[in-house]
Amino acid sequence: MTTTTTPAKPQRTWTRAIGEIAAAFLIVMAGKAALAEPFYVPSASMEPTLLIGDALLASKFPYGYGTASLPMNVSVPTSARLFGKLPARGDVVVFRWPGDTSQAWVKRVIALPGDRVQMRDGRLWLNGNPVPVSADGFGDAENEDGGTLPAARYTETLPGGHSHTFFKLRTHGALDNTDEITVPAGRLFVMGDNRDNSADSRVPVADGGVGLLPVDNLVGRVDTVLGSWDIAAKHQPIWNWPSGLRLSRMFSSVQ
Repeated sequence: MTTTTTPAKPQRTWTRAIGEIAAAFLIVMAGKAALAEPFYVPSASMEPTLLIGDALLASKFPYGYGTASLPMNVSVPTSARLFGKLPARGDVVVFRWPGDTSQAWVKRVIALPGDRVQMRDGRLWLNGNPVPVSADGFGDAENEDGGTLPAARYTETLPGGHSHTFFKLRTHGALDNTDEITVPAGRLFVMGDNRDNSADSRVPVADGGVGLLPVDNLVGRVDTVLGSWDIAAKHQPIWNWPSGLRLSRMFSSVQ
């Protein structure tokens, strides 16, 4: 009587396991660098378009690739962007804050290189003309503590036809009047949709704002809200936290 034995399976070595983990990590990082990267909204500066607690997906390919496209803040020399392309007026963009490139901020592109831009009594002017705006009722502007403030809501239509809504908390805001400036080459003028609660291109970097944003600081264009959680739920017992999920915002598009 003869017997057969099943050959023993080769044992998986530690080096092979580490290699597979490293390969998977590199694939994920390559995807984040080349395709899209998720970000979290911690502030109210882009309300009502983006809410505190939104998880965003920023697509990187629309504007090309540069140092800012890297998925981690790696200190490497700044270089020209590959396949570079300017945003359109009205695009919502993620970028590296010029004051500290380890921080990723999100604002809306208002003016492009060569545009003349100014705020007059809370009204946006581009290239010598007032941007069309219409009243759109009222909304609730949320703050970082989960409370809300009443805000007037408006719809604004930029040159090129892009329309979006913005909040106005005060009739006479601190940033309602600015000098007219011409956006230089390689720069962008960006603003938050929560006009009285946004440190943007109306505020110099030295004062905590964005100033005129270098195009090379762009990370990507925000197209989608992946999910959202209402931070007001943190004041409830932990078993009620799932009630803070904003299911209606899951996989919603950003205008």
